[in-house]
Amino acid sequence: MDDEKSSAAACPIARTLAFLGDAWSMLILRDAHAGLTRFDQFRQSLGIAPTILTKRLATLTEEGLLDKRRYSQRPPRDEYVLTSAGKDFLPALFMIGAWGRKHRGEGKLTRFFDAETGTEIQPLAIDKVTGAEIGSRPIRVVLPD
Repeated sequence: MDDEKSSAAACPIARTLAFLGDAWSMLILRDAHAGLTRFDQFRQSLGIAPTILTKRLATLTEEGLLDKRRYSQRPPRDEYVLTSAGKDFLPALFMIGAWGRKHRGEGKLTRFFDAETGTEIQPLAIDKVTGAEIGSRPIRVVLPD
């Protein structure tokens, strides 16, 4: 996929995948939602090479999903905190997870619970206008003029 071409595309899915279309970026966002903020925490959780993690954190920061904040001057250390755009990505992560549970759900899987009610989260994408479950009705794609 040509990232430059995709980031300028009219399709919001292509634009998003141009910078967020790899597993590492999505897993970093998953971990950020779980409360991880520091480079070493992400590295330990993901088992990711430091060079790849540095690159992904820089992209997520540049694209406005994470804010980089200095928490130590000596030695200089930064943490990565979700922005409102990063927080808004959580439902997308849960929908990807729901698809994975349904179509790749062999073996033991991590489960996600509402911290207040204790109930397991069962994500469902609903069209706000019609109230219909997304995927239950045909769609029509309209390209911009």
